[in-house]
Formats: sequence, C-alpha cells, structure tokens
Amino acid sequence: MTHPPARRTVLLATGAAALLAGCGDSGGSSGEASAGASPGRELAKTSDVPVGGGVVLRDEQVVVTQPEEGEFRAFSAICTHQRCPVAGVEAGTIDCTCHGSRFRITDGSVASPPATRALPERKITVEGNSIRLA
Repeated sequence: MTHPPARRTVLLATGAAALLAGCGDSGGSSGEASAGASPGRELAKTSDVPVGGGVVLRDEQVVVTQPEEGEFRAFSAICTHQRCPVAGVEAGTIDCTCHGSRFRITDGSVASPPATRALPERKITVEGNSIRLA
C-alpha cells in the first residue's frame, strides 16, 4: 500500500526548491533592465563622472564610468547575480551590496563573486560635456 507524502514533507520540499531557485544565477537573463533611459537622452555630464570611478543613475538603470581621463563606459545598473540594483562605484569597481558582487569599471567583468557574468554594456555617445545613451 502506498501512502501519500505527509504535508510536512511537501512543505519542506516546496520551500527548499523555492530557496534554491532564489539563490542561483538568473540563467538566461541578460541582466539588462527593460525599463530605463531611452536612446538619445542625456544620462550625465562628463564632469559628473570622476576619473577612476563612476556614477549610478538609478532611474535610468545605468552606470557610467570613466576608467581613464576622457574614456567613458556604460553598463546596466542591474546586477547579473540576483537582479538587484548596484549601489555605487568605489575603488575601481561597481558594487552590488545585495550579495557583495563587484564588477570592473573598465569592462563590467566580474571582479568579485557571487555574480558569474559581466554587467551588460550600454552604448553611449559623448558630445561635448554630454553623455547620452546611443
């Protein structure tokens, strides 16, 4: 005679599955937010982005960095680990405080896990003192 699983067993299995699903990388997601800035819109002034650092533009879901004088890069501000917004840029990395992932300001690559994928690059143009999404 077969007995159905106890309620406690079903609840434990369901909870464990949900916990494991919440702790993994987002798999097929690019990490790029669907909302955010539209092409052509000014993101920042070049003077707002420190050399060797960057700025997080939360509303636009973009991080703009300046690894070297006059070299500007932009990346999604959504961490590829669990899709938390990154919190800031410090000491050459873009930092996500949700789980401690850090990304290099030069190319968005992972400097410190748990993220395993780089931040997706966003295309920008620099015209005079204006940084715009391409």
